[in-house]
Order: sequence, then structure tokens, then C-alpha cells
Amino acid sequence: MTSTSYRILVMGASGCGKSLIGKQVAAALGARFIDGDDYHPPANVAKMASGTPLDDDDRQGWLQTLAGLFDQYRQQDESVVIACSGLKRRYRDCLRQGDPNLKILFLEGSRDLLRERLETREGHFFKGENMLASQLADLESPGEDEACTVSIALSPEQIVDHFTSTLGNDLAYPPHAPLL
Repeated sequence: MTSTSYRILVMGASGCGKSLIGKQVAAALGARFIDGDDYHPPANVAKMASGTPLDDDDRQGWLQTLAGLFDQYRQQDESVVIACSGLKRRYRDCLRQGDPNLKILFLEGSRDLLRERLETREGHFFKGENMLASQLADLESPGEDEACTVSIALSPEQIVDHFTSTLGNDLAYPPHAPLL
């Protein structure tokens, strides 16, 4: 019996639950979970902690590092789930250099729900309404041909169940999960 391995990106704006959902997807698949934030260079962390959004130049090396991790796991034929904002199509294209068959879960939420979650989060370097506004301005939502889009209004279990049920479908992702 041959098992299938996956390289998975869990993406979305800050506050959408990338780390929580990514860990749960990884657990469901017996995969390794990597929080992309752990790979930001110190200068990026300091910039974000001061409330200054990152620009494309700040993100380039970080995205290449994450693409390298996807490539490493692809070459080892092992599953890995990486949480990373992946805001722009070109960022996701960079990540796909690590695995052209990268599976993407886009956690979609309203500005109000994201802001509410950010206001209650403790101990994270990402701070401020300006940071969220910048991410939402940069966000190029992936289409159905690129990602499985699921509303963060659903429970984590519903999100994980919906996404993992799509993994065997190599043609195109199913329509968006229903909104509550």
C-alpha cells in the first residue's frame, strides 16, 4: 500500500487561525507542522513588532526559505503543513517552486472578525490595525483553481474536515465551504 504525501500551505491574513488550523490539519494527516513566522529574520520581526508592515522585499528571502522547506519535504516524499500568510499570487507562486503540486487552504474572514481575534491574541509580534489593513490591502484571494477556501466562521473541526476531504481531488478544488 502506497501512502500519499502532501505539501500544504495554510494561508490568510493575520488572525485567521493559520497556526491553529495548520496544526490540526498536520495532526489529521500525520504530517509535520511548521509555523512560517518562526522563519522570519529578526529584522522582519522587529519591523512588524513596531507596527510597520512588511513589503515585498522584506518577504522575498523568507518566502524562498519556506519554498526550500516545501522542496525538502517533497524530495523526501513526506507531508508537511506550513502556515504562511501567502497574501499575493506571486508569493504563492514562489512557494510553489518548492512543490508545483502544493495544496493550499485559504482561511477567509471578514475584517471585523479578524480584528476581533487579533485584539484578544496575546504574545504575538504582529500588532496594530495598520498591520491588518496592510495585509487586507495586499491580499489577492486565490481562486477555486488555486486553493480550497473556507470561512473562519466555521469551527476548526469543520474547516479541517472540509479541507482534508478535498486532498484526493487533483482536478480543481470544490466550491467554497458554506458560510454560517
